[in-house]
Amino acid sequence: MTINLIFKNMKKLVLAIAFIGTGSFVMAQQTPPQDKGERRAEMHQRFQEREKEHLDKLQKDLNLNQSQVAQIKALHDKRKAEMKADFEKNKDQRQAKMQEMKAKRAQMDADMKQILTPQQYDKWQADRKAKMEQRRMAMKEKGLKGEKRHKPMDMAAPDKNK
Repeated sequence: MTINLIFKNMKKLVLAIAFIGTGSFVMAQQTPPQDKGERRAEMHQRFQEREKEHLDKLQKDLNLNQSQVAQIKALHDKRKAEMKADFEKNKDQRQAKMQEMKAKRAQMDADMKQILTPQQYDKWQADRKAKMEQRRMAMKEKGLKGEKRHKPMDMAAPDKNK
């Protein structure tokens, strides 16, 4: 009887060590760049790669010549520069809006604290944090799926029966 008990405990110990080892191996593989500059450079590189892939796909799908590809790239670059200028122009408005939203969130928090009991307030805060984490994970997953966002163009004649 005691040998069976020792054997069961040994199996549990071996499984626990295996899970811990696997978990630490997975965590070691997923170390994001710590430096903000590194992350930004990595994001910029990925963006440029996706942009090139998009142009290559467009060239293939539409059978574009090099001149057309160059014109489309110039158009994209022009549009990007315009968007960047608009982004900078509206920076103050965005920051003011963010401050306004933070103030409203703080006021909501204070009002809820007055209405709820301490236990209810703690539960409400925990639920809010959990929902925020769910949204964050959904956005992250959406971003990962976004790499396959572009559908191939259908060059066939449109179907009038649809």
